[in-house]
Amino acid sequence: MITGKDLIELGFKPNKWFKEAIEYANKHQLSGDSLTNYLETFRPNHIEPFAEPVHFYKNIRAETAEEILNVESVLSAMNELMKTPTLVGGAVMPDACPTGNGQIPVGGVAVANNAIHPSMHSADICCSVMMTNFGMLSPKAVLDMAHSVTHFGGGGRAEFSVLPKEFEEKIAGNRFLNSERSLSFARTHLATQGDGNHFLFVGISKKTGETMMVTHHGSRGFGANLYTQGMKLAEYFRKEISPKTSEKNAWIPYDTEEGKTYWDALQLVREWTKLNHTTIHNATTQGLKIDPFDRFWNEHNFVFKEDDLFYHAKGATPLDDKFVPDSKDGLRLIPLNMSEPVLIVKGNTTANNLGFAPHGAGRNISRGRHKKNLAHKTIEQIFHEETKGLDIRFFSNHIDISELPSAYKDANMVKQQMQEFGLGEVLDEIMPYGCIMAGDWEIDAAWKVKAREKYKNREENGDSVEPDY
Repeated sequence: MITGKDLIELGFKPNKWFKEAIEYANKHQLSGDSLTNYLETFRPNHIEPFAEPVHFYKNIRAETAEEILNVESVLSAMNELMKTPTLVGGAVMPDACPTGNGQIPVGGVAVANNAIHPSMHSADICCSVMMTNFGMLSPKAVLDMAHSVTHFGGGGRAEFSVLPKEFEEKIAGNRFLNSERSLSFARTHLATQGDGNHFLFVGISKKTGETMMVTHHGSRGFGANLYTQGMKLAEYFRKEISPKTSEKNAWIPYDTEEGKTYWDALQLVREWTKLNHTTIHNATTQGLKIDPFDRFWNEHNFVFKEDDLFYHAKGATPLDDKFVPDSKDGLRLIPLNMSEPVLIVKGNTTANNLGFAPHGAGRNISRGRHKKNLAHKTIEQIFHEETKGLDIRFFSNHIDISELPSAYKDANMVKQQMQEFGLGEVLDEIMPYGCIMAGDWEIDAAWKVKAREKYKNREENGDSVEPDY
């Protein structure tokens, strides 16, 4: 009798096809070459990375010395990325900035055939923006009310932790989302916005004078938990079908049971993220005792499907309505920085934009490098210089200079290149009044406070040690 041990000794890794193969081999009394030849039919044909990168469109042009270095890094990363054997096309937007060699940059679009690449949607699945029009209401009143109902920083909150029953049932039916950990994130992270570049912005329509609020955040722990599982699953498939492909560009084949279930999980994460935005916007309108005049939203960090093609947009705004099932009049939001307007745009698919536009202003240098460049000034001095005339608030009460306007690319350059490369038409601009961001909330994080206390105690005891935070 042939057993799984025999197959392993012949050089085959344990696999779900073992059961079928063992039954067939024993039924037909296979041995020797006849057994080996039969088993070889189960051995996967490995897919090799391309020797040369697939063509991608470069909707970006360097205008300064700093920008030249950034663009070179972006294009170098894209050239490596586009050797991934699933890819059939791609594009780079004017706000692009690198995330690592061979990885999709922020501001990148990668089109794959029958494949979902978790690293190309990243942990912040469905990072997105939503706008509510408050009519002629005072922008300060809107910002004050929004400040009282939103939440930035780590962790979750209890006030809004009840999910719609129908949505919980959907979560329960998906193997990637139905754990207690995933459900806890979905409940406790509702009405929270996280940290980093996420914001709540209030401004005035240049066209109508109406007050508008825009929120920016992703799917928080609910999406990050799915991403972790997606990367593990993609790595399993990579080892089986394309071991020479970089781990960071591993993929889940859509035509598998796992692929279809993962795709469904992505749609539920999208639904949760929209609910998260809506919860904050509704709490604000209810607190102000008004009904919204208008509202729409769009993601800019997601995977979009068209037949067998999967468009991975890592910081790129979908223009084409085929990518946005709940599109409102084809309108999209593109924020720039806290001192610049949020653009309301509309556009068509072209050969070079693939149906996408920039998602914001992007960065030329890292957060750490930006802080070092400004080390000759105090944090307060930088803040006052860059936010003059604006109502800028940090939820943690600690200023994060890596989110101030100078940390980002020149907004006018991004707008000019949008026009140059046909990346959407600006219909209106929401002129800035003020915004809220997380700020440097980790200063007060429990682990950091504990580390500082530990360091202080060592100093008081005369120990000469470096702080471990």
